[in-house]
Amino acid sequence: MNTSLPLTRRAALRQLALLAASASVARAADSAPLRIATFHADVTVPMGIGMMGGSWLSTSVADPLEAHGIVLMGAQEPVVFVSVDWCEIRNEAYARWQTALAEAAGTKPERVMISTVHQHDAPVADLAAERLLRERKLIGTVCDLEFHERAVTGVAKALREGLAKARPFTHLGMGQAKVEQVAALRRYLTADGRVMFNRMSRSNIPEAIAAPEGGIDPWLKTLSFWDGDQAVAALSFYAVHPMAFYGKGEVSADFPGVARRQRQSETPGTEQIYVSGCSGNVVAGKYNKGTPEMRPLLGARLHDAMAAAWKETKRVPVRDFTYRAVPLKLAPRESKGFTIPELEAQLTPETKRFPQCLAAMGLSWRQRLATGRDLTIPVLDFGPAQFLLLPGETYVEYQLAAQALRPDSFVCVAGYGDGATGYIPTEEYVKEGDGNLTDWCWVAPGSEAPMRAGIAEALKVK
Repeated sequence: MNTSLPLTRRAALRQLALLAASASVARAADSAPLRIATFHADVTVPMGIGMMGGSWLSTSVADPLEAHGIVLMGAQEPVVFVSVDWCEIRNEAYARWQTALAEAAGTKPERVMISTVHQHDAPVADLAAERLLRERKLIGTVCDLEFHERAVTGVAKALREGLAKARPFTHLGMGQAKVEQVAALRRYLTADGRVMFNRMSRSNIPEAIAAPEGGIDPWLKTLSFWDGDQAVAALSFYAVHPMAFYGKGEVSADFPGVARRQRQSETPGTEQIYVSGCSGNVVAGKYNKGTPEMRPLLGARLHDAMAAAWKETKRVPVRDFTYRAVPLKLAPRESKGFTIPELEAQLTPETKRFPQCLAAMGLSWRQRLATGRDLTIPVLDFGPAQFLLLPGETYVEYQLAAQALRPDSFVCVAGYGDGATGYIPTEEYVKEGDGNLTDWCWVAPGSEAPMRAGIAEALKVK
């Protein structure tokens, strides 16, 4: 180099060299091959832990609870998705999962998508709610703080180990099949035209059993990730409350666990991941009387649809994917019983255990809003297919709306993202007086408009 060149010229040449190097790196990044890693871990709770937000305590284990996930890598920072056999993960707990898995994957927390399957014989993770209960020395317990941290770090460890076995991701698979005799809306009409909301996950009400299924999404969609001719992972999405036999303290992944494990035994080289769709108002009660033998029966029906969707799968080459997360603001509920003073008043020894837990979860949501941390609607976009994650116990109408916005695409919708909201109904359900909204719903009426706007923005629909 001629060191006698003027300083400004030398600087200009150096800048040109840096720009050329940057362009070369950018071209390499743009053409970076896609890779995928899979991971899974046991997240079964100890005994004496609050189930379904503290409604009852764990007393035995029928079958283990598991977390199953993928890491997608390419030109962008990695994206993580994990489906967890827990009831819900809310507020600070959700952020902890995002942080731990992001550190393990080498990405940002906002690029970590977490969905719970929502079995009721499983815990709700809400760290702030549990601390409120402990500080006041109350009998209510939402979750176990120490176990929660062990579970999160265990899943992060499994993720790191999975990265060492990452494989090329060359093709995307898409297939779907109808699920027979599993799901129905909670809402139904009686013979004389009355609107009822009492069809639950199990039912012995003749009218509820006889009434039509209603406006469910009957399709199970399977989105699969391939390395050439080998499927590395398969995500199966279906919208139904995932309980057949429950509420006795016996920890279980219930009938989705039955179906997933059978598919895993049939496809040992493919990570089988079950994902609950938007099923806040979709239940199995039309077809389920809540007896022990119903768990394998409903599991078999779900498995048959998973196997059928697999047979219908069509593969397409994939060269890239995009990830985006749209902010979502939902107002807190201020109706009677949901104001901060009223929630605080429930945190007393005179209050029964489960109402204590409900109040603590309501206050946890309020504390989270006070920090200014919004919810988000994240989406993974592969071009011919999109994977959308919605918060809370979103009603199925939002899933159907998302799919209708992109009829040209294979839109897979997961519910039970950040569970802070509880139920997110449509305005029609609010007006009709849906009785399920009396407690497990912490968002104000009027949530439908921002939900629909956020979904459209996430899917890039004007």
